[in-house]
Amino acid sequence: MRQYVEIGIGREARRTYRLDDISIVPSRRTRSSQDVDTTWHIDAYTFGIPVVSHPTDALSSPEFVIEMDRQGGLGVINAEGLWGRHTDLDAAIARVAAAAEDEDSLDFTGAKAIATLQELHSAPVDFDLLGERIAEVRASGATVAVRVSPQNAREFAPAVIQAGAELLIIQGTMISAEHVATGGEPLNLKEFIGSLEVPVIAGGVADYTTALHLMRTGAAGVIVGGGTNTNHVALGIEVSLATAIADVSAARRDYLDETGGRYVHILADGEIETSGDVAKAIACGADAVVLGTPLAPAAEAAGKGAFWPAVAAHPRFPRGIVQGSELLLADDEESPSLEKILHGPSTEPYGVQNIVGGLRRAMAKCGYTDLKSFQKVGLAVSH
Repeated sequence: MRQYVEIGIGREARRTYRLDDISIVPSRRTRSSQDVDTTWHIDAYTFGIPVVSHPTDALSSPEFVIEMDRQGGLGVINAEGLWGRHTDLDAAIARVAAAAEDEDSLDFTGAKAIATLQELHSAPVDFDLLGERIAEVRASGATVAVRVSPQNAREFAPAVIQAGAELLIIQGTMISAEHVATGGEPLNLKEFIGSLEVPVIAGGVADYTTALHLMRTGAAGVIVGGGTNTNHVALGIEVSLATAIADVSAARRDYLDETGGRYVHILADGEIETSGDVAKAIACGADAVVLGTPLAPAAEAAGKGAFWPAVAAHPRFPRGIVQGSELLLADDEESPSLEKILHGPSTEPYGVQNIVGGLRRAMAKCGYTDLKSFQKVGLAVSH
């Protein structure tokens, strides 16, 4: 039963829960973590682990995307980022990271680094250059997933699909089934997705109704949450991820009945920093998770420890912070490999390394051997 509280005369608000507000309750037999299967399937694609990288240039160099594939996950390319804007991609990313390192310690907004990011993003997109880099990843054998924004989907999607994109991700911090702009033609996702030859993942959403609308567009997957951003202070919009995942999972059940069996995958994006968060997101009903800052310390990450979400580069209203590597790595700490972050072995006890190993152990402690059945595990409100 949904709970509502009175916040003033005649005004109520729904009580919702973040991942930090809940805990997993073991109630079945325990198993060996070696018996746990973390395989995730979406459309015709199979991944060894349910982990997708946030579409940011701070992570995704071609080398990082290829390594994500090798580790069993899915690396995502931001088509509207720096890949198609600068021939020397490494130098462009290094400029942003250097600006973050050079920030005044009292300036927590990261304004200098954001200004650098905006300047770099002001360069026009060279679709030939973008296509060459996407083709490079495709040639490696890695599954190619490319993100475009709802605003620019019509312009970018044909180019990236022609270059080799196998999964198209239409993602904003918040999205609807129809994007309307004054003076422009509305983007009807049902018509648009139906015209494409590749499966589409769309998001983010935060509620049952929007999720159901997106599922009806033909999307193969729906992203829940807005990722790492400053919407909560800049727009007053904050997603309580545990509740949002559960709501969207309910929409999926109803859509499954409505269509006679069409299953839409749920990807959770936001609030996820540790292996425990990953486990709780899947326990709430997600099929996979989108990770940003947890992957930034990886030696293969393009930003070399620095991180910024895709929305940090917005030319007029950025909603993300550029974090320098000192925020993610200790002074004497070497960058761990992506393999260590995802699969270990690890010497740290807080679940920021061997993330998949932590998920496997959570599932095993509760007696589950596959991701889908783990969505039925018991949950408790912690406080």
